[in-house]
Amino acid sequence: MKLLLLEFLFIWYVLMTTGVSKNHSSRPDVVNIGAILAFNSTIGRAAQIAIDAAVNDVNSDPDILRGTRLVVHQQDSNCNGFTGIVEALQFMETDIVAIVGPQSSVVAHVITHLANELKVPLLSFSATDPTLSSLQYPFFVRTTQSDAFQMDAISELVDYFQWKEVIVIFVDDDYGRNGVAYLNDKLAERHCSIFYKAALPPEPSRDDIVDLLVRVALMESRVIVLHANTDSGVKVFSVAHYLGMTITGYVWIATDWLSSLLDSFSPLESEIMDTMQGVLSLRQHTANTKRRKNLLSRWSKLKKEDDNGNVRVNSYGLYAYDSVWMVAHALDAFFDDVGAITFYNDSRLQDVDGGILNLKAMSVFAQGDVLLKKIQSTVFEGVTGPFQLDSDGNLVHPAYDILNIVGTGSRGIGYWSNYSGLSTEIPETLYLKPPNSSIADKKLYDVIWPGQTTTKPRGWVFPNNGQELRVGVPYRVSYPQVVSKEMGSDRMNGYCIDVFTAALNLLPYPVVYRLIPFGNGHVNPNYTNLVEKVSSNEFDAAVGDITIVMDRTKIVDFTQPFIESGLVVLTSVKEHDSSAWAFLQPFTWEMWAVTGGFFLFVGAVIWILEHRINDEFRGPPKKQLVTIFWFSFSTLFFAHREATVSSLGRLVLLIWLFVVLIIQSSYTASLTSILTVRKLLSPITGIDSIVNSNDPVGYQVGSFAEKYLIEELKISRSRLKVLHNPEEYARALELGPNEGGVAAVVDERPYVQLFLSTKCKFAIVGSEFTRSGWGFAFHRDSPLAVDMSTAILQLSETGDLQRIHDKWLMRSSCISESTEIESNRLQLQSFWGLFAICGVACFFALLVYFIMIVREFLRHFSQKAPETPEASVSSAGSKSGRILQSFLSFADDKQEDSRKRSKSGKILSAARNSMGIENET
Repeated sequence: MKLLLLEFLFIWYVLMTTGVSKNHSSRPDVVNIGAILAFNSTIGRAAQIAIDAAVNDVNSDPDILRGTRLVVHQQDSNCNGFTGIVEALQFMETDIVAIVGPQSSVVAHVITHLANELKVPLLSFSATDPTLSSLQYPFFVRTTQSDAFQMDAISELVDYFQWKEVIVIFVDDDYGRNGVAYLNDKLAERHCSIFYKAALPPEPSRDDIVDLLVRVALMESRVIVLHANTDSGVKVFSVAHYLGMTITGYVWIATDWLSSLLDSFSPLESEIMDTMQGVLSLRQHTANTKRRKNLLSRWSKLKKEDDNGNVRVNSYGLYAYDSVWMVAHALDAFFDDVGAITFYNDSRLQDVDGGILNLKAMSVFAQGDVLLKKIQSTVFEGVTGPFQLDSDGNLVHPAYDILNIVGTGSRGIGYWSNYSGLSTEIPETLYLKPPNSSIADKKLYDVIWPGQTTTKPRGWVFPNNGQELRVGVPYRVSYPQVVSKEMGSDRMNGYCIDVFTAALNLLPYPVVYRLIPFGNGHVNPNYTNLVEKVSSNEFDAAVGDITIVMDRTKIVDFTQPFIESGLVVLTSVKEHDSSAWAFLQPFTWEMWAVTGGFFLFVGAVIWILEHRINDEFRGPPKKQLVTIFWFSFSTLFFAHREATVSSLGRLVLLIWLFVVLIIQSSYTASLTSILTVRKLLSPITGIDSIVNSNDPVGYQVGSFAEKYLIEELKISRSRLKVLHNPEEYARALELGPNEGGVAAVVDERPYVQLFLSTKCKFAIVGSEFTRSGWGFAFHRDSPLAVDMSTAILQLSETGDLQRIHDKWLMRSSCISESTEIESNRLQLQSFWGLFAICGVACFFALLVYFIMIVREFLRHFSQKAPETPEASVSSAGSKSGRILQSFLSFADDKQEDSRKRSKSGKILSAARNSMGIENET
């Protein structure tokens, strides 16, 4: 009872607020949908056939709609917004529950407002404008891929082929403008950009296209993206071919309008195909499903029944087919849940009097919100693959085929998907794998570019408009070796100019340029101002000794540095008297200790080897100790009087004298250098002492050193003194801080090295405290900066860069003394090899000597043992002591005495033996 009362109240409320309602029972016999197409367009012809086929298939399937027949009413909008509005209004008079279309993004922008008010869902299979997905159009349902994904694919193509700038030709309507806006955003994400946007009228004439392409041909970018409709796109290629813009060096990327044309009418006439050879195009990727194969097998029959000419199916036709099925599935679910379709008249339209549009007849779909939700949640397997909308209203798994137009058709070179980017594998295979965004895995098959070449175009050239490259060159006053202007002419020369011209000669294309002096010729110009001139387009480039610093890299692009540069501290030096102990400075204390130790060690070794056979190494212990010291140190001057007799002693002495010769020569050379080296008298020893002092500091006019000293090192501006030329450097340093000069000069190393080549009273102290280099400046994202960097690297690898440096910057006068004063003391590691050889020789000689004397002692000991046969046997310890004492006594004896004792022992033994025999007899 309560339920009936609620239904009555609801019906009464509707009648009271909106007037008479029109109701249909649950599961009506017929449900009406509309279709707004452009019948004479490439997409519209295929869509007509596909929509009719889908309606027939739905009505013949007993599992869908179940007793309700789907009827479609098609209207021709001719891609005109006004016509589309009129047709949409007519649909609203016939209780249309959904509209398949509109085909055009321009028409969709107009009639979507009407659909929002009358609550009729629009399912567009070809309106790809990305902005239609906004919250402003809740009843717009896109059943195709958004151009946001297509522009993402194009931007990744541009980045894949390493181009930085593109020109976009587009139709100036909602479809064209919004697509280009998304392309600009996607390119910016990959650090690329749109160089020029060339807008066409919606229906351009040939003259319009000629004027536009002539402007494009005069620009430097050769990568052109064509985002247009079919008719305009074909005209653009025809004119471009006529103007010679489809030859080698050009790159054309057409959006999916071109693939739709080829899929629908391939093969095209040869005259049309000739205009687009080598072009790249995108096609919405659709899975190769069984339902698709079935539809394609029936397409010829469907064409004949429709009598729509020789048109083949394209991706938009497939999406149109699935759009009808999406409506059918949504209606089926709608009937199960709601059960009735209800329309009512809008009271606001009742107040509109007059006119022939009959606005009072238009109805509002009461359950439009419910059907919209059913459509958005519908999931089924369509001819294009899984058909489902994500949370943003886009079809899941957006993907594109990448096509290369060749011959009479196209060839696939790869795929793009927002799942894994560019790949040669089909997206359905990639969906089964983890997403992979690695750059190394991005690949496509080889492309045949315009001009029938497989060599990737560079993507840009110098503009063919007769303009020269305006190159700003600093008009320096000091250091003309770096860059200078010839007197009486505009000719510039110097180190930087030679590097620039040498790099230009390596480029694979000619560059017309003009060097323009920057500065007044009386004082060095400000280099930051020169770089800003490039940024403001007053110069196309800046060439010279321009240091690459952070602030400048924010406004221009620099080439690879062609010379290293860093700030150093320059100060004055003079001869300084040596100390009384300067003779100890050539060696470090480790060297002195090891050398002295080896003198004693070698003396001891020689004494051991000569002691038993050489009378000069015998005598009382005190005398022998003096002999060791005397002999050791006398070898330093090769003045030893004692002659060596043994072979081992002579070997050790020979090696030791060679070591002494090397050490003596090195000591002499080092001492000479130390006694004549220049010593710093300035308290400045590096950049730290400058920061911590209050002395004035000089810098070169126009240099970035001023800003660095003030902003980075926090040195007061009042302490800084600007210097204009090398003569001012020298004069200020000679005067010193107490007489109006400076304590030091901070400048870049190349300038300081040139200064020191002729000024020997000065030197660099400390080390470089900045690391930078000189480079050439170009506009932001200029391709010439990249090519020039490559050329500079090539100059470096071939040695030409060093030869240019030696020609201008190498000076022989004081250049070898201009580096920091370093210690000339000799280190132990420089001689450890000599000491090792001498030590090994000594140990080897001692080893051989020890083996020889042990053998002699054993022979002597064995002969002496029978002399005391009646001696009692002693303990083992006392016996060992006697053997050691006998060995030391034997080793201390002169070799001749030991031999005599051995001989007399043999005679005595023989005599005893003979006496024993006589007694027995």
